[in-house]
Amino acid sequence: MSPKERIAALRKELHQHNYNYYVLDNASISDFEFDIKLKELESLENQFPEYFDSNSPTQRVGGQITKKFTTVTHLNRMYSLDNSYSSQDLLDWEKRIQKLLGTNQIEYTCELKFDGASINLTYENGKFVRAVTRGDGFQGDDVSTNIRTIRSIPLHTGGDFITDFEIRGEIILPLDGFEKMNRERIAMGEEPYRNPRNTASGSLKLQDSSEVAKRPLDCLLYQVVTNNRKFKSHYDILEAARNAGFKVPKTIQLASSIDEVLTFVNHWDEKRHDLPYETDGIVIKVNSLQQQEELGYTSKSPRWAIAYKFQAEQVSTVLNEITYQVGRTGAITPVANLEPVSLAGTIVKRASLHNADQIEKLDIRVGDTVYVEKGGEIIPKVLGVDLSKRPADSTPTIYATHCPECDTALVRTDGDAKHYCPNTYGCAPQITGRIQHYISRKAMDIEGLGGETVDLLRKEGLILNYADLYDLRVEQIIPLERMAEKSAQNMIDGIKKSKQIPFEKVLFALGIRFVGETVAKKLAKHFKSIDSLMTANFESLVAVDEIGDKIADSVIEFSNDLGNMQLIDRLKSYGVQLTISEEELENQTNVLEGKIFVVSGVFHQMSRNELKKAIEDNGGKVSSSISKKTNYVVAGDHMGPSKKVKAESLGVTIISEDDFLQMIQ
Repeated sequence: MSPKERIAALRKELHQHNYNYYVLDNASISDFEFDIKLKELESLENQFPEYFDSNSPTQRVGGQITKKFTTVTHLNRMYSLDNSYSSQDLLDWEKRIQKLLGTNQIEYTCELKFDGASINLTYENGKFVRAVTRGDGFQGDDVSTNIRTIRSIPLHTGGDFITDFEIRGEIILPLDGFEKMNRERIAMGEEPYRNPRNTASGSLKLQDSSEVAKRPLDCLLYQVVTNNRKFKSHYDILEAARNAGFKVPKTIQLASSIDEVLTFVNHWDEKRHDLPYETDGIVIKVNSLQQQEELGYTSKSPRWAIAYKFQAEQVSTVLNEITYQVGRTGAITPVANLEPVSLAGTIVKRASLHNADQIEKLDIRVGDTVYVEKGGEIIPKVLGVDLSKRPADSTPTIYATHCPECDTALVRTDGDAKHYCPNTYGCAPQITGRIQHYISRKAMDIEGLGGETVDLLRKEGLILNYADLYDLRVEQIIPLERMAEKSAQNMIDGIKKSKQIPFEKVLFALGIRFVGETVAKKLAKHFKSIDSLMTANFESLVAVDEIGDKIADSVIEFSNDLGNMQLIDRLKSYGVQLTISEEELENQTNVLEGKIFVVSGVFHQMSRNELKKAIEDNGGKVSSSISKKTNYVVAGDHMGPSKKVKAESLGVTIISEDDFLQMIQ
């Protein structure tokens, strides 16, 4: 056998042994024998470097140093899930999707929701090529070097599986491994880690991959993303992924009704503490991949999936003080400063009190013993008061009347839950907050500039608004604390690069109240420039799809403010993109203006998302359900039968992919 053949044989054998041990939990060889074969492979690879393979079993031990994790845009967005907390929430969800699909024949999968760090793995030709953290759902950090060290993740797929795909899952720390790590840290006189989830997440960003390799991380997979139509259901594709070498939890179960889903929920609500991993709920998904496509997504979540959250852990502790935070829009949030207490694996010292109405409703007072839980297992919140422990000298809480930062009298408009500080341009947290929003990843994505640096630049008098960023010079930045010439230059380069960010993201970055990412896209697409938007009247604004009175009033208020006009003029002078690019304009027409389309089925010349974008780029509107207002249904292969029946009963025109392409030519 030639060295090349021996290397290939050893790699194949060791991959199989890794799979048997880490995925099947069924060792087929002793640790000693495995190490002997690994050392032989390592020796051969050193002798014959021309046969190097980044996916070799020898690369599992790590050793590479990553100084900076590259930001990567997800090919397919990683959405978050809507949460539910009761059987009624699930029944309401089922009614919504039954209505959208036009059928009661829906099968579900029930999966445990493991508490870890989300990861997206990319495979090409059956080989692992990249691992990217969830990030903000649109883009994340490339942590491939660290992920290669996790032995339950196959570096090559086996069996009769698809070759090009993404697969998503959670990087977790099994409880026994977490406890072992903490015993070792305590023995060395170091502080123990707080909880498995944060430790797993932090492990992915360690610079030395050999340190990651020492940690007993695991990866549990829950979704395959592919254009391949080989599989018809979510359950089938996960079963095939398991056979291909991925660690898909065996707890996944099919259900034909919400009643069966609730049986699964109730079982694991009791048994979850017996699991070797932390779990905080159940994820319910529509099993049919065709029905998933039919249901599609909202701006934030898939319509075909929902998370059922187990009741959060509650503790009681003493409320020492109520303070007030000022957000970038001037919104005031009251904060409970608590006697430190352990909750869901972390020490909680602060919790949200939401607003004045909530404080009054619960009659929350300083000195009270309050009940605290982690809302959605993430953000602590105060739920109520143990009145039996209230001090005799307790007095009702009087809500703040002035801004804690600038002492401006607070305002509260009718129908608003929160109080606001109206000192928009003179209140420090608002100034810093707006600039931090402007530079954020979803907005201008300015590298080399973080929140702390923004606050430092403001305190030094170098910036008072986001337009000031473009006047910064390297020599102004270098003297600042923790700054050097290279970091200063990186900041300036990042600011300069932001001038290429497209108009829709710039519009979101401006921080107009109620104008989030989705609204910014709609406004940018409709008005095409900041000038057209800022001169628009109320009627033309509310005429835009999904733009209501509140958003229209906010845009007009922003546009009529002299300070905002001056900021926009400055941004124009610096070359920031405040109009849709020529390329985007070329791809947009109004030929479908006023027409409502529903897209259903599988298409061949473009993907469903490309087809929907083409509708919107040509002035049309995409709807998820058929109604009397629908003008056309674009039907592909395997169109939902219920949608076809409904379209025909309402007299809605059904067209093919070719028909649609002719309409926009």
